[in-house]
Amino acid sequence: MFPQRLDSPLAYDIAKAMMDGFNRHYQLFRTESARAKHRFETADWHGQQRAQRERIEFYDLRVREASTRLEREFKAGEQSMDVWHQVKLHYIGLLVDHHQPELAETFFNSVTTKILHRSYFQNDFIFVRPAISTEYIENDEPAARPTYRAYYPQRDTLHDHLVRLVNDFELHIEFEDLARDAGYVVEELAGRLGDVKLRANFQIQVLSGLFFRNKGAYIVGKLINGFNELPFALPLLHAKSGKLAIDSVLIGEDDLLILFSFARAYFMVDMGIPSAYVQFLRSMMPRMPRAEIYNALGLAKQGKTLFYRDFLYHLRHSTDKFRIAPGIKGMVMLVFDLPSFPYVFKVIKDYFPPQKETTREQIKAKYLLVKQHDRVGRMADTQEYSEVAFPRERFDDELIAEIEKFAPSQLEISDRDGDGNIEVIIKHVYIERRMIPLNIYLQEAFDTGVDEPAAKAQIERAVVEYGNAIKDMVAANIFPGDMLFKNFGITRHGKVVFYDYDEIEYLTDCNFRKVPTPRNEEEEMSGEVWYSVGPRDVFPETFEPFLLGNAAVREVFMKHHADLLDAAFWQGHKERIAAGHVHDVFPYERERRFVRRHAAQKA
Repeated sequence: MFPQRLDSPLAYDIAKAMMDGFNRHYQLFRTESARAKHRFETADWHGQQRAQRERIEFYDLRVREASTRLEREFKAGEQSMDVWHQVKLHYIGLLVDHHQPELAETFFNSVTTKILHRSYFQNDFIFVRPAISTEYIENDEPAARPTYRAYYPQRDTLHDHLVRLVNDFELHIEFEDLARDAGYVVEELAGRLGDVKLRANFQIQVLSGLFFRNKGAYIVGKLINGFNELPFALPLLHAKSGKLAIDSVLIGEDDLLILFSFARAYFMVDMGIPSAYVQFLRSMMPRMPRAEIYNALGLAKQGKTLFYRDFLYHLRHSTDKFRIAPGIKGMVMLVFDLPSFPYVFKVIKDYFPPQKETTREQIKAKYLLVKQHDRVGRMADTQEYSEVAFPRERFDDELIAEIEKFAPSQLEISDRDGDGNIEVIIKHVYIERRMIPLNIYLQEAFDTGVDEPAAKAQIERAVVEYGNAIKDMVAANIFPGDMLFKNFGITRHGKVVFYDYDEIEYLTDCNFRKVPTPRNEEEEMSGEVWYSVGPRDVFPETFEPFLLGNAAVREVFMKHHADLLDAAFWQGHKERIAAGHVHDVFPYERERRFVRRHAAQKA
């Protein structure tokens, strides 16, 4: 029961200190996100990458700061249940006019769960459910930017409004030919609009913050006509001239879903009211969970909170059981899923086969590396959780036996909370989007018959995408390590994405070699490796036997990606990256670039 009176001055002081901690966090987060504009204008790509990595650590640093302060100044861990009841109520009071209440609630939970015993982890003490609505929040301060800007063109003024729209972002770098680029955009949008009648509400709404990632900046908005909404994004890039250009136009929900994909790095965008941005983006991508939108905006902790709430809600409204995930079992990870839920759960095993020379800490470091890196649309994002409790009756007995065998240190089965409910508690788990493993996707085509046109097309699409995925990772300074098809998945958009990180390395840390020529007949006939191999040595030509055993796969691979078997390909990329070159990574097909399309038309 909540207290009838707020009579503890200490409770208010604790709540205020926590709110100060959150406000400091979000101010630093916004400042770093706002600096992305200057880094983009000055083409400081290394600075952009560094800032993206460092920003991920901001949250945990501020949580530690706040919890340390509470213990030092208020001996927070020694306070009574009554005081902590009042702390939450005071905090709710401080949230009434706050612009980021949902983030502040999550921050409160993060700090409080560091201090209090888990018996306090209920809605009386923490925000199991949100207390403050995020609907219709607006900043009324005179200098504040609105969440989005609206423009009201007619057909014949669409071009002028687009030019104005871009100029309103006040980028301090000249465009190569903005009128030309706006013409290309109008052409694309007009093609989508067709001859439809423009209704009274015809308008363009554009989010006020630019979205920065890698070497690009994105204007994100939607075109509204009557009851129809058409989402779009305009990628801005530095052209070869050193000036800016609109590189393409992404149109429709599918394009935007790929742009905001879980396989890409988080955007940097300055948001006064993040929930309003999420609401706007959700109107453009209704199939994308709010948790993933928060992740894409760099607010990963809020993404984790919402994901977990969605997961618990799903558990309450489903009856199927967790099971060992289909597919080839991994040597390092034990993977399970709930068939009705589109995610998989991955637990690091307690021991590994002799050929896997690694440790739990090393594997966790690999997953953190991917988290901090630009995933270039080719590496799945993961959510990391500790002490996750599941109802025991929802676990298949075979799965329990599997965990007991391979990861006993990560398993507890008990009534931990003393409420009469037996739970399966997993000490440490990664959760990521479920995809169709590439080996299974290919096998389906093989089973259909490689002579069937549909199966043949499926194989070609998958193998071409597989090679493209590796090349995109190489461009981002990532060597996947284990390149077997089972470690890659197919997304709903047909993209191939890597998800097995235990052998991942920076490309620049690897030594790519050609297999030496045998010096005599004994060496040539030897079934053993007769030449010296260093710990970071990689021999690309040896990939062939493991990957290209199937003739149909081999044919496509050699046609499109034979260079992946050549050490010179890898070494060349390594040298360019070591020299400071940052590759362009496009969240759309290169053929959609205006510079390519219109050059082809001229030719």
